[in-house]
Amino acid sequence: MNRRTLDPTSSPSAPLGIQLRRSREARGLTQPQLGTLISFSASYISRIERGIEPPSRRLAQEVDRALDTGGTIELMLDQLEHAVLKEGFPEYAEKEAKAVTVRLFHLGVLSGLLQTEEYAMAYELAAVRRGTSTQQQAEARVKFLLNRQENLRRTPSPFIQAVIDEWNLRRPIGGPGVMARQLKSLEHLAQQPNITLQVAPLSLGEDRPFAHTVTLLTMPSGRSLGYTESHKTGHLERDAQILSSWTRDYDRLQVEALPRASSLELIRVVRKEFESHAAR
Repeated sequence: MNRRTLDPTSSPSAPLGIQLRRSREARGLTQPQLGTLISFSASYISRIERGIEPPSRRLAQEVDRALDTGGTIELMLDQLEHAVLKEGFPEYAEKEAKAVTVRLFHLGVLSGLLQTEEYAMAYELAAVRRGTSTQQQAEARVKFLLNRQENLRRTPSPFIQAVIDEWNLRRPIGGPGVMARQLKSLEHLAQQPNITLQVAPLSLGEDRPFAHTVTLLTMPSGRSLGYTESHKTGHLERDAQILSSWTRDYDRLQVEALPRASSLELIRVVRKEFESHAAR
């Protein structure tokens, strides 16, 4: 049987259809087999995969459950309806949901996987106040973030390595109270056996290897993937040479960052500073 090439520009819902087919085929399922699993017809799934029509909310939820996508299809539906996610992020999120190791370095704000709900909402609501997002979009992004965090609590849990830029600890997202609770949450996360947190101090200056956000994934097969993003779009990196360079830089960043104990102590110090401000 000929396999039809799907054009992501053919309709607004075509990217979602392409992602659905990728997820289905990664599980080794045909359209009828998936239809049986989720109680929808193969013809309906075919129309969605070809971008002829978007899925219903229930189908998106059932597909995410059956294919273990980490909520990607439903969030792509949100993206289609409300422009929720950056281009390129849904594909990354599905890979993240299956990774055995996740290595994080973010600039500007803490990585989403480390954020508390109130920190995440405070950050998203700022975009609502600026008029660049809506309340519905903000809530959808936070919902997706919480789904991603929950998926990473699966068994067996992935190993998470995070190097946190010191400025991310000190930037007062949501005010002193929100930040104090966020940093307390980091202290708790640092005690988990599958999570390693280090702080890249401001004193690194120009010697900090990265000038942009980078995530490195190790998949169950041993394959490496990377992700970075600009202001408007995200990019899932597969090129082995580029990933090798990113990995060397990440290794260097970990060496230059504070050790785990010193990092935890700095987080405590900054948290107490925020608590003091919140009490005034």
